[in-house]
Amino acid sequence: MWRRAYLLLLLIRVYFALSPSYVHPDEHFQSLEVFAGRIYSYPSQLTWEFVSDNPIRSVFPLWPVYGLPMNLVKWFYNETGLGSSPPPELIYYILRGVMFVLSFVLEDWAVYELVPTPRHRVPTVVLVASSYVTWTYQTHTFSNSLETLLVTWGLVLMQRIVENKKRSVFFSPAVLSLVVVLGVFNRITFPAFLLIPGLQLFPHFVQKPFSLAVLIAFGSLFSAIAILTDTVFYRSVSLLEAIRNPVVITPLNNLLYNTNSVNLAEHGLHPHYQHFLVNLPQLLGPALVALVLSLFTRSMASVFYNRRAIAALSGTMILSAIPHQEPRFLLPCVPLLLTCMRPLKTRPFLISWVVFNALLGFLMGVYHQGGVVPTQLAMPSIINAHHADHKNNMMDSIRSNVTVFWWKTYSPPLWLLGDNSSLDADIHTLDLMGMRGNDMIERIESTVPSCSANKKEQEKNRVFFLVAPRSATFLDTYTSSNKHDEQVESLHLTEQWTYTNHLNLDDIDVGDDGVLGTLYRVLGRRGLTVWSVERIGCNI
Repeated sequence: MWRRAYLLLLLIRVYFALSPSYVHPDEHFQSLEVFAGRIYSYPSQLTWEFVSDNPIRSVFPLWPVYGLPMNLVKWFYNETGLGSSPPPELIYYILRGVMFVLSFVLEDWAVYELVPTPRHRVPTVVLVASSYVTWTYQTHTFSNSLETLLVTWGLVLMQRIVENKKRSVFFSPAVLSLVVVLGVFNRITFPAFLLIPGLQLFPHFVQKPFSLAVLIAFGSLFSAIAILTDTVFYRSVSLLEAIRNPVVITPLNNLLYNTNSVNLAEHGLHPHYQHFLVNLPQLLGPALVALVLSLFTRSMASVFYNRRAIAALSGTMILSAIPHQEPRFLLPCVPLLLTCMRPLKTRPFLISWVVFNALLGFLMGVYHQGGVVPTQLAMPSIINAHHADHKNNMMDSIRSNVTVFWWKTYSPPLWLLGDNSSLDADIHTLDLMGMRGNDMIERIESTVPSCSANKKEQEKNRVFFLVAPRSATFLDTYTSSNKHDEQVESLHLTEQWTYTNHLNLDDIDVGDDGVLGTLYRVLGRRGLTVWSVERIGCNI
């Protein structure tokens, strides 16, 4: 039964891995956007973490996961004569596939080894595989997803070292040093999960100092390689120059940045109980209730000697001291805490667990900002179709200047536009994100030429689009479904394309619309729409 359930859950994980939801901008702007512009002739926009004088994100752990597959695809296209720039959707789904394979192989393997009782191993792996966190977050290109894999394998290697009573081990400490260096350079929060469990290694190192020497030696070697990699990447210098002056130490820069409360305030401040009372329940649902209840049936000593529980709880406590707290920061806690409970077969737990993960799975894995990626991938085709419908013989020889406004969505990844050298248009993306409706219209008004300037501007062949949620009723005044006074100059929106599997949770306003009104607007009018933006009333 457990194996059949696991195979079914594996298919579910594949489905969500290939669903283009968009959980958080970091899954693009701290990973794929970084390499797409360097490896291919794709447009890209690096965020402040990568362009500041003291960059805080390392490319050392990112390169083997994202950069290497991108280079392999580029090599394949060059060798087969298909060109140097594959379509961005191919790269997107290949890298989603990479994350799926890493989760399927490394996470499930680690969970299997971490469970001490053989007869509980397969049921626990199934339990972890049935979590929506495994389906969604772990198949997205997050640094937090990589951190989860590194934390679980760090614990596995610690367990192997401690349980080896016969001789000083070489391989496990060497691999553990690599895992630790990758973890620290990937996210500065990584040590929070392994710091307390790592204290259990001291008795072993006292008895077998050779293992400690191996750990320190290889840790120093891998740290040097990571620093050199970042220095070469950020300073654009040769390896020899980087060896002479290794100046980019991203974990140190990250630590200095995040210890400044002024910097954290720019990203949002949360109460210190946010992780325990809000984020963990959001990630674990009924399993957290079962874990809390199990504390009353087990001795506290069994909890304190549980390496997985110690890692999860101590990590959450340390991260709770930092005022900026998001649910994804606790992703490593999910498999660790789920291995601490025996899979319950009671009907109430099973029903609540299935309902909880199904709802959150489809919300976060399919609908959450689900139209951003498909829309960005489709923009060149939308522009071509619009040009075909508005073909002007006088403008055939002029390259179009296309401006695309994005409103009430996450920032659109520019690399998904791909290599548009064959497209007879230059695409400029303007992210208006959370701007108020009136301010957004003013911004568009100031960009779209007025009627008096139309003839002169037409010579530049400028075209404008607006991408926004269909649930934004503020735009109804400007759409083609409403009547306009054609004698008054104003903006006019004409629908060009819509992707329906899109929900914008930031557009929920129960205070103004009420519960039913909000549900009707956000769910009944779900979708992300591309409108062409034009002026009307220019015949006066």
